[in-house]
Amino acid sequence: MSVDDLRSSEAATYPDWPLFGLTDDVRETLATEMAAGRASALVTLIRTDGGSPRPPGAQMLVSDTTLSGFLSGGCVEADVAAHARAALADGVSRRLVYGAGSPWPDIRLLCGARIEMLVEPLAPDDPAARALVSLRARRRASVWITDGDRRNCEAVATTEVRPVLALQDAPFRLSLTLPPQRRMVVVGGDPTALAVTQLARTMGYETHLVRPRGPVAPPPGVDAHYWRDEAGAALTQIGLDPWTFVAVATHDTETDEAALAAALPSPAPYVGVLGARRRLPERIARLGALGVAPADLARLRGPIGLDLGGKSPFEIAVAVMAEATAVAHGRED
Repeated sequence: MSVDDLRSSEAATYPDWPLFGLTDDVRETLATEMAAGRASALVTLIRTDGGSPRPPGAQMLVSDTTLSGFLSGGCVEADVAAHARAALADGVSRRLVYGAGSPWPDIRLLCGARIEMLVEPLAPDDPAARALVSLRARRRASVWITDGDRRNCEAVATTEVRPVLALQDAPFRLSLTLPPQRRMVVVGGDPTALAVTQLARTMGYETHLVRPRGPVAPPPGVDAHYWRDEAGAALTQIGLDPWTFVAVATHDTETDEAALAAALPSPAPYVGVLGARRRLPERIARLGALGVAPADLARLRGPIGLDLGGKSPFEIAVAVMAEATAVAHGRED
């Protein structure tokens, strides 16, 4: 089937609702496709000129049966999928350009941008892809290095929370540093804690819910790792790294402070606690008495979340996840 036929076919079968675009990190989908023995095409946005809803480094994964991730505002995804499936058919990588200078003037970018992307067909046993999914499973940051035809993936030392792309044109070489999946650990069991857990999971975070001495069964309908251990012990077992965010919301002073005493000295970039602002000084004093250093105490965010004015569980959850997102993107000021 020619590329033009694939473009027509893809346009005809493109879903009415692009739910695949809700996925931001395609590595989990890649792992699933590889485990099933299916080849995939990895599409990486490598350059944007003008306005673009997605940053360089954004990715989309295409197989014969799957779409995951998105690269624009819906303007190009169907066409990209057609070219990706053509790459799967012939095994040849390609560069795609949309906007000014594109060979496909029928596709217009409403934002007026010019975007460029790399399409790489990956066999189910591709060594670099295998390393990529293995490092993600072990919560190790990785760097994907490719010229389109030859690729490598290896562990890298970084504390970046967002993907970082470096591009070289002559000769072409792409390096994309990918951090581990963001993780949210929620300590608590009330509706606010459940709302934060649910929203974090919806946003693509690996989620953990810690409720010391809680019910044996996890909360129904909440897709999270559930821990009944004491707060400090649970956080130690989970392991707090530079990609783990911690929200403490138990309304129990002893549990709150055990969790904070474990989280504040850790590499976790975000540690917040639910509670009245007027009680914060006495809480900080008690944590200091427990041996938490002043520099670590200064990292505490309390009351947790941006001040959006809302008080319902999901309104607070939105405030918490908005604050965590701001921290992840360096916009907390």
